[in-house]
Amino acid sequence: MPKPQAFPTRTQVLEIRVGPPSDALDRFEAAWNRRAEGQPVRTLSVLTLPTLAQLVKTLSPARWALLEALRRAGPLSIYGLAKRLRRNYKNVHTDVTQLAALGVVARGSDNRVLVPWEVLRAEWAL
Repeated sequence: MPKPQAFPTRTQVLEIRVGPPSDALDRFEAAWNRRAEGQPVRTLSVLTLPTLAQLVKTLSPARWALLEALRRAGPLSIYGLAKRLRRNYKNVHTDVTQLAALGVVARGSDNRVLVPWEVLRAEWAL
């Protein structure tokens, strides 16, 4: 039986931002320039969504409940997660697939899903 994946010991933060895709290019360019100047580069995990509406759609109340349940329980199969949430398997599968595509959840080598983040920090400018 495969060994379950352990969560990292250091705090893992995913920053979720609302803004244009060019923000990611700006962060990349700034990191490139710091590296070229011999300065240390801080690793960031950032998910940028184009609008607040997209953020709310991406992290709907049902998906937020899914993330909370998965974080509390640790790695689960999608079936086990659907059963725990008392939700339809197909809907949970769709949510997990979309969250995994964005990097909010991860799939282990045993195909169970987990939340690799301890903190999700959302930010948007007015």
